[in-house]
This record gives sequence, C-alpha cells and structure tokens, in this order.
Amino acid sequence: MSDESWAANSVVRRSMQSNRSRDTKPELVLRRALHARGLRYRVCTKPLPDLRMKADIVFRPARVAVEIKGCFWHGCPQHYRRPAANSAYWSAKVARNIARDEKNAEALANAGWLLIAVWEHDDSTATAAMISDAVHKRRYSS
Repeated sequence: MSDESWAANSVVRRSMQSNRSRDTKPELVLRRALHARGLRYRVCTKPLPDLRMKADIVFRPARVAVEIKGCFWHGCPQHYRRPAANSAYWSAKVARNIARDEKNAEALANAGWLLIAVWEHDDSTATAAMISDAVHKRRYSS
C-alpha cells in the first residue's frame, strides 16, 4: 500500500472499496415500496445529461430524482461520527460530498427538477408515500 493511500491500512482500504455504489439495502427496500405503489422508474441514471451525477431513482416524466444518502458518506446530522483513524481525510471527504450534493441539488432545481434526498435510516413506507405524492403531483399538475 502506498504512503499516499487514504486508508489507515490495507484491511480498511479493502473494506471501503467493497462498499456498493448502487443496489444497497436501503435502495432496494425503497424501490420495492415504490414499485408496490405502482410507480415505475429508472435506477442509477443521470437526470440531466450534462450533470455529473447519477440519482438512485429517477422519474423522468415527472422530473423527480431521488437520492438515498448514507449517513457516513453524506454527513447525517443525527448519525455521522468522525472516524478516529485518518479523521482529517474523512472530514474533508464528507465536506466535499456535502458540497457536491448541494451543487447537484441547485443544478437540478434550476433545470426544473425536484430532488428528494432521503437518509438510509428513514422509514421506507413513509418515504415511499411522500415520493409517490410528489411524483403524482408533478406528473398530473399540468
């Protein structure tokens, strides 16, 4: 392992690299709940072609994008705890993630999209109901 690695050691590096970027358990649970409500959507796709962001769930006709945020990676106000090892790196990394999330939300809003950001710990049934309401309002309001 190089001296410039972000990981504290090779075991940590291997563990962090194995984290999934899509089809995580919170995503699958929410997608099942949305599907059960009769909603159809795109998974892990760009809402805007020129935006360097893939939303977890996209409803193109309604222009609604859903992002399911992990508590560690996106700095959840309730659950995020700074790691003891390599904390300077991880604090900066999470701060960059938060700044990128804000930039993406602004770009989507400017393009007429609604970005719904939910946390991995949010109740999937309540979240699915809220997303379903938003999609139906945007789809049938015109």
